[in-house]
Amino acid sequence: MWLIPSALAELSPNDRTEYILSAWLIYLARLTGESELQLGWTPPANESRAGVKAVEVLVASVVPMEIIIDLGHDFAEVRRAVAAECAQLREHDSFARDLIARYPTLRGGEALRSRRPWPVGVTVTANSGSAAGDLASPSFEAPLSGDLLTFEVCALEGSFRWHFDAGRLAPKQIDRMTQHLQNLLCAVMADAQQPVGRIRLLSSAERAYLLEELNRTAAPYPEQQCIHELFEAQVRRAPDAVAVVYQDQRLSYDELNARANRLAHHLIGLGVRPDQPVAICLERSIAMVVGLLAILKAGGAYLPLDPAYPSARLHQVLNDAAPPLLLADAAGRSALGGDALLDLTVVDLETATPAWAQLPAANPDPRALGLTSRHLAYVIYTSGSTGTPKGVMVEHRGLVNLGLAQIVLFGVCSNSRVVQFASFGFDTSVSELVMAFGSGAALHLPAGEIRQSTKELSDYLRNEAITHATLPPALLQGSQHLEYLASQLLVLAGELPKAELIRALPAASIVNAYGPTEATVCATTWSCPADFDGAVVPIGRPIANTRIYLLDGDGAPVPFGAVGELYIGGAGVARGYLNRP
Repeated sequence: MWLIPSALAELSPNDRTEYILSAWLIYLARLTGESELQLGWTPPANESRAGVKAVEVLVASVVPMEIIIDLGHDFAEVRRAVAAECAQLREHDSFARDLIARYPTLRGGEALRSRRPWPVGVTVTANSGSAAGDLASPSFEAPLSGDLLTFEVCALEGSFRWHFDAGRLAPKQIDRMTQHLQNLLCAVMADAQQPVGRIRLLSSAERAYLLEELNRTAAPYPEQQCIHELFEAQVRRAPDAVAVVYQDQRLSYDELNARANRLAHHLIGLGVRPDQPVAICLERSIAMVVGLLAILKAGGAYLPLDPAYPSARLHQVLNDAAPPLLLADAAGRSALGGDALLDLTVVDLETATPAWAQLPAANPDPRALGLTSRHLAYVIYTSGSTGTPKGVMVEHRGLVNLGLAQIVLFGVCSNSRVVQFASFGFDTSVSELVMAFGSGAALHLPAGEIRQSTKELSDYLRNEAITHATLPPALLQGSQHLEYLASQLLVLAGELPKAELIRALPAASIVNAYGPTEATVCATTWSCPADFDGAVVPIGRPIANTRIYLLDGDGAPVPFGAVGELYIGGAGVARGYLNRP
């Protein structure tokens, strides 16, 4: 169907053609987030060469159009740049020898021999079209310049239409693009002086849908509670239920609570107070879980230091966070070294006669400590992949929301068995802990050597009858030893899983969980359908009390299918970076 935008109806066909071409390239730049565009281009047919066999070997029916769209320019400036590129394309037309002079990268000739190397293209035809119907000439056979999408413009009338691969683009997507293009042209006709990158593309209804409807995630949760109070509620509900399992050791909820409480009272006596980071450097063990809970109950914010991490990383975190207190075992003290311990008060969790053994087993009162849900629960450092590692400060209320949201999303209950796989220096470990202890489930800690072998891990998951596992996709890639997951819930986290991995996994229930450390572990989830056949694994929709926006460089929402920057709002957003803006 040929279309003449209503906003351009009063213009001449030639002006309409230039306006439409310029608007399409502006839209494409905004859709892709790229200012330097290369597209396939099919110019109007050159009748003087039609049927001349002698030149066919020199002719490329689709040629490259290269143009820079500066979104800071106004429409007139962009239109001049587009007109100049079109004039150059007409001058060089479709002779291969001229193209190679303009584009040395094509000297290999492969792009010209394949004839259609561009996914998106523009075709200009001189044939007569009609806004009310198809082409008047049914014999039109101009080559499509884009494999995925070709934007065809009729120079005679200044109208346009689309050709697209229906296997990869849905008609409703094309309809949206048409509407966005119409909106852009209407805005240009109303105000041609505004920068083209700021022209509003979305209708009011689409904008409201993207900003509001997709973010209706509000759900009640006890935002005044601290995270350890969820654990204490499970202690009261089922004190004898198994809370944590490590090798041949098992502690009930009541036993774990009592141990953590005695240590917490000791830490309070050592001066731990709300918002104070307390370092903990231990090997995987029940003592590690006791230590984490004790720090929370004492009002402190736990600062995890994995003894397996490089010493330079551990020292960097210690120097930046400057905690006055450290909970450690022999492995932790060895990893940190004697010099790092000189300015710290060290609490040895391996001692045979702990000083806190006779302290009360009762829960410390948060109110007596001045502790609220707006105080810090932990400080975990980023990997440093974008620069110096930064300590992310996460409050109790965000962690409570995460725990309760994931318990519902993943169907965790008191009969569940949750594996604690992640290093406790990585924020996924937080998710594993709160899922288990917020629901009354059992938390299972595999030993270090088991975590390094997919064969041993698979055996462990089967032997312990694990129901919920959160694992990194890299661990599973190419593995032949995770058949047990076929009947369990598998959460993939830490990196983008490949679509091939999703299709190869035997798991009946797979969830892709996404979130930066700064948004309290997990911001979005996607549950894999049984018939998944996509090329990319989505990150899904926001969890409870979380908002997701995809915005352009000016902070405006981008259309469906467009590239933008991901913004996350809501209960999970951390307080900030420790000692940094």
